[in-house]
Amino acid sequence: MPEHQDQTRVAYDGVVELYASMFADRLETRPFARAMVATFAELVRETGNLRTADVGCGPGHLTAMLHGLGLDAFGLDLSPAMVGHARRAHPELRFVEGRMEAMPVEDRALGGVLAHYSMIHTPPGELPAVLAEQVRVLAPGGLFLISFFGTDGPEPVRFDHKVAPAHSWPADRLAELLTAAGLTPFARLLHDPASERGFLDAHLLARRVAVDPAARPTGRGDGRLPG
Repeated sequence: MPEHQDQTRVAYDGVVELYASMFADRLETRPFARAMVATFAELVRETGNLRTADVGCGPGHLTAMLHGLGLDAFGLDLSPAMVGHARRAHPELRFVEGRMEAMPVEDRALGGVLAHYSMIHTPPGELPAVLAEQVRVLAPGGLFLISFFGTDGPEPVRFDHKVAPAHSWPADRLAELLTAAGLTPFARLLHDPASERGFLDAHLLARRVAVDPAARPTGRGDGRLPG
């Protein structure tokens, strides 16, 4: 495991109860984010493939929201303490410990992937590989929604997040990375401000492009969604 991931895991393990108390109901006061998640869920339902991953699920509140919106959602998180909390809080749902760049999911299995502020700790140089993994597990036409801290500048900005070092992104730059990974961005929402730092709340919604006939399955995963 890369050093930054180990540091992030330890940091989130140490703030589980505080984090859950602060964020479990946060979308109730975030109408724009809530609307984007609802739109994502509606479009996933339209694909007919309800299987959806909430990557970096934390205490599981968004996994539960996706389930309430009609999706067969499961959560994945690097932090074993977060996964344990999510399982206790939502025993009817599935949660698994895992890494976003090596998901225990078969190729082209999912109708949707949600990354709600969960990729902000990924260094910019490693983000393309993480996005490629999301494309691998998405079925053709599957939906990907990423939410992040946005910036107006030309480059990603590293900042001291309260839990672990993080990065904000220009929406155009991140959209370019999505396109390069094999996704087609088709909707975005930016609004002021996400925090005292002045970052934007940013959301990009994209669809997996048709399978390249020359592409070959990687063989990753065990052929099953986590149970």
